[in-house]
Amino acid sequence: MDSGNTAWLLISSALVLLMIPGLAFFYGGMVRSKSVLNMLMMCFGAMGLIGVLWVVYGYGIAYGETVGTLFGWSTDSLGLTAQMDPDADPAGGTVDAAFQAMFAIITVALIAGAIADRARFGSWMLFAGAWATLVYFPVAHWVWGDGWIGAMGTLDFAGGTAVHINAGAAALALAIVLGKRKGWPREPMKPHNLPFVMLGAGLLWFGWFGFNAGSAYAADGVAGIAFVNTLTATAAAMLGWLLLERIRDGRATSLGAASGVVAGLVAITPACAFVDTWGALAIGFIAGILCALAVSLKYKLGYDDSLDVVGVHLVGGLVGTVMIAFFANAKLNPAAAVEAGEDFPSGLFYGGGGGLFVPQIVGALGVMAFSFVVAALLGLLIDKTIGFRVSEEVEVAGIDEVEHAEVAYELGVVRGGRAGGLSATPAAKKLEGSKS
Repeated sequence: MDSGNTAWLLISSALVLLMIPGLAFFYGGMVRSKSVLNMLMMCFGAMGLIGVLWVVYGYGIAYGETVGTLFGWSTDSLGLTAQMDPDADPAGGTVDAAFQAMFAIITVALIAGAIADRARFGSWMLFAGAWATLVYFPVAHWVWGDGWIGAMGTLDFAGGTAVHINAGAAALALAIVLGKRKGWPREPMKPHNLPFVMLGAGLLWFGWFGFNAGSAYAADGVAGIAFVNTLTATAAAMLGWLLLERIRDGRATSLGAASGVVAGLVAITPACAFVDTWGALAIGFIAGILCALAVSLKYKLGYDDSLDVVGVHLVGGLVGTVMIAFFANAKLNPAAAVEAGEDFPSGLFYGGGGGLFVPQIVGALGVMAFSFVVAALLGLLIDKTIGFRVSEEVEVAGIDEVEHAEVAYELGVVRGGRAGGLSATPAAKKLEGSKS
């Protein structure tokens, strides 16, 4: 790692960190106003908790010496002791630890959208720490360390399996464990702030260039390929989503545009340095259509995935991971995808046959099954002990006031024993009652 590459990776790390506030806005705009702070806090809480766990022991589990190809371990990595050595190679030291920390944080935060409006904050934080320890850190080792998925030949440049399929499967498990929101799907639960949603999608797209292009670990042509494909596929996915909306519903919506952007970003993530422009266009457009169709599955199957984490991240991650088997182009030959100078194989449409299908499908399904089972068990354990879901009264009244003693929008001000403005909060009404 020369100074230029080191600088690019540090910038990429900051870009990925910016994605978490972007995700908070994206999710926060889609929930009802009475629970927006809770959703923002679930994302920001992941930043604090996983940031600490990663530097204490998470990096060692993900990138330490392999134990049976299942997880890593290195006592020198506790507290990043070895990585803080000023004489260490920055590629294997603090720079790498910083970059990969951001992936761990956002993967956990992604899950929160599936249980919006009904989860206790403390229970969420307990789940987040346990799931990161038992699932994300080992799965990162499987994919990018010396684990079994990487050894099998599964291609995942920036996180289709380790991030999106992983988070999407956990989101599905938690949505099932916590059950449906009160009134869903009979009552409309529309986004309370669509400008927030579009702002969040824009911040995610911006930060995602660091997510994907930074995964080249160099400021070189491979990063350029990943960068351009991240732009191309995302644009195509947005158009695909909007086209489906227009044909199916007669309208193209802002929520659809923002969701299409995220679907394209998810799908191109595992493939961004393995496909050419035509592959990126195809993956993005297909993902935009399939994810738009997939979000309606929750109504047919009866699980309440509040903000469509399953439809966008699980399905989008599966699409991108499997499409590599069709569209991989060996002529690109990114250095990050080769072993001892050997080219990675081309996909079916580029003359490589079907050799990539087994590793891509097995890798995707392996992560999905493991994450789903462990997330379900953790969710059930927490729910049966300290409780995971808020009471029905809290859910109806508004989770923000009870869990955080705050409201997002002060629509009324208590003056002289009366609440002015459009409405008074329950807390204000209680205060007024006690005075009288």
